[in-house]
Amino acid sequence: MRVEKAKIGDASQMHRLINRFAAQGEMLPRALSEIYENIRDYFVVRNGEEVIACVALHVSWSDLAEIKSLAVADGCKERGIGTLLVKTCIDEAMELGISTIFCLTYKPAFFEKCGFELVDKTMLPRKVWGECYKCPKFPDCDEVPLVVHLGPARSLIDENDAGTNNTH
Repeated sequence: MRVEKAKIGDASQMHRLINRFAAQGEMLPRALSEIYENIRDYFVVRNGEEVIACVALHVSWSDLAEIKSLAVADGCKERGIGTLLVKTCIDEAMELGISTIFCLTYKPAFFEKCGFELVDKTMLPRKVWGECYKCPKFPDCDEVPLVVHLGPARSLIDENDAGTNNTH
């Protein structure tokens, strides 16, 4: 099993995979155009030519990145693929010098097993919420925020965000 950077030709398969889970209420949907625009953020696992899993690591700030769109095809779960994808994101964040990764998820127990800790939404800087207005659940967000600190722990509230945290 090998994790690779996604290629343009993977986008439509990733779109179907992500949105299959989104239709079941397990993750947020992604437009195909959004996947193309952010293709450099994505990693995939393939079985031959078929994309069986994907994840994105999206850089938000100099010290902050988000794990998005973690999806593993039915029939391929419980093989450690999701954990491998999260580890790949952590490794890339460390290579980039990013000290904190966050995620918003409906599966917090999985991310806790990967070393993430639950945080209050108000602890995330407002720049994290930049795409929320596009979400069908806005403003009633029910995702659970978690973080993992890769470098020295620090407050997630940036001095530029102090006093202006946005919550849903």
